[in-house]
Parts: sequence; structure tokens; C-alpha cells
Amino acid sequence: MLNKKPALLNRSLRLTEAELIKYSTQSIQLKKPQRLTSITNSVINQDILSAVKYLPEKFVDLLFIDPPYNITKKFNLVAFKAMNNDDYETWLDSWLSKLIFLLKANSSIYICGDWKSSSAIFKVGSKYFKVRNRITWEREKGRGAKANWKNCSEDIWFFTNSDTYTFNVEKVKLRRKVLAPYRDKKRNPKDWDQNSSGNFRDTFPSNVWNDISVPFWSMAENTEHPTQKPEKLLAKLILASTNEGDLVFDPFLGSGTTAVVAKKLGRRYVGVELDNYYCSLALKRLELVEKDKKIQGYEDDVFWERNTLIEQVKSQKSTGKAESRQRRKVKKS
Repeated sequence: MLNKKPALLNRSLRLTEAELIKYSTQSIQLKKPQRLTSITNSVINQDILSAVKYLPEKFVDLLFIDPPYNITKKFNLVAFKAMNNDDYETWLDSWLSKLIFLLKANSSIYICGDWKSSSAIFKVGSKYFKVRNRITWEREKGRGAKANWKNCSEDIWFFTNSDTYTFNVEKVKLRRKVLAPYRDKKRNPKDWDQNSSGNFRDTFPSNVWNDISVPFWSMAENTEHPTQKPEKLLAKLILASTNEGDLVFDPFLGSGTTAVVAKKLGRRYVGVELDNYYCSLALKRLELVEKDKKIQGYEDDVFWERNTLIEQVKSQKSTGKAESRQRRKVKKS
């Protein structure tokens, strides 16, 4: 992964040999029981079944899991092989059952899967948690299929540990363009806003998401990880199911998206990842958060539809001008 020379406009994040050495020293491995203070905001370079026995009880507010799907896939030096459905369920259960003691009573759990693994996730997850919903999101990238329907969606099962849990619906509204706007009797906008960036309505979130862009080579968040989740996707889950200061735990951290978004949004994090290269990528991304906390597609405390970058920029400029006018008023007074 270190030998490929990127194209001129390729913004994908990579590691040099020197960076790999540097960040490899910053991840940790657990060999004895840990207090929460010693692992908070850390990346653990270890197999989850090895690490979990040293983790403290009841410290997780949000458990996000993006495990290998039931397909043959190589993750740098680690390979996962497809298996029959029963064996995949057994594999899921082998580690999910061991994570339960980490959860607070009011915690939420999200588990990702594709169409082949989704039913297994439901069956195993429902053994231990309360099923709340299944989110389906459009992954617009992907190869076509001549003898089947193109596979361009994934599922995220939403579970909770009890009937008491956090869900901040006002934090995850979607800003949509209004194409046929309604007006009241005085011709004022009805349930939508009109400004210099266009006509928009902030709508309640549903369990079908078609506003997500999968990371690709021209995006700064993109890495070489083959199944990297978008920052925008994690932002929705974290904002909905945690409050500032809560702790997010990811036992299959990959290139670090969960931890990166948690840090950008003022949450604490703990991530476990087996592959050293991906741990180092995650640590580099976490360091870059100090310079840039922006999440693509999340602006003005709302999520925007795809292909609305121009409108987002206009809205940002409009907000900036309004804040500048307010500051001038305060100075005059």
C-alpha cells in the first residue's frame, strides 16, 4: 500500500514509511485490565477477542460495528473468507456476545451489513438487544451486473440495550430542495425557507438514506481501506444517538472513520483494529482533525442532499455575513 503513486488530483490519504513508523508507536495493546481513563480516545491495535477481556464494564454510550460482511475480502494483510449462513451467524455471535458487558443500560448499537449478511445480523442482534429499525443507505458506487440487479445499498441495524436511550431527532434533519413550494394566504413560505442559497425544507430523518457519498479519490477523507464508511454516515448516527462527551466504541475500526467523526463532534472514542497499517491511518486522520473539523455534507447543523455544494457555500457565506452584521451591532451598542 505504500508503493502506489497517486494521480495529480488524488487527495486520498496515505502513509509514508516514516509516518507508519511514527504512528505505529501511538497505538496501544492491552495486556491487563484497564481503567476507562487509560483507554479513552485511543486506538487499540489488537484482535477484538484479545482486547475485550481487558476493557472496563459499562463504559459505552454508542456501539458502532462495521464487521467483515459474508464475502471473501482482503483487508491489507488480513483476509476474510465467505462462509455458509449458519457459520456466519456463529461467527457474529462469537464476538458480539462478549461486547454486551461494555454497554451502559441506555446505550445504542448500530451494526452494518450487506444484503447477504443482513438477516444474520438481525437474528444475532435480536438475541441480545431490542430491535428499533433497519436503515438502508444508497451506496452509489459499484460495478454493474449483467445477470443480476446492481448491488448499491447496504443496511445498518439499529438496536438499543433497553427502552431508555438517546435519540436527538432535531440534530439529524435533512435539508432538501423545495421544488413545488406551498405558501400561506399571505404568500409567505409554508414549512420551508427562502434565502439567497435557494428554497429548502428541513425534513425529519427516515430509515432510507440517499444523500450519502461514498469516499472516493478526490475526497480528503478517502483512504485505501476497501470498505471505508463515509464520515457523513457516521455523523448521522453519532449525533442522533449520543450527546457531547459521550463515548463511542468501534471494535472494527478500520481506517478510523468512527473515531475521527466522534472527535469532530465532541465525543470520546475507543477503537480496536487488528491491522497496524489501518491503525496508523486512523491516528494520522485523528491528528488532522486538529486542523479541520468539517464533515462533508454537514453544514449549518443540518445534513444536505447530495449535489448541493454550491448552495452550502452560499448558505455559509450568508450565515457569515449575518454574524458579521450582528457583531457590528453589538460594537455600536
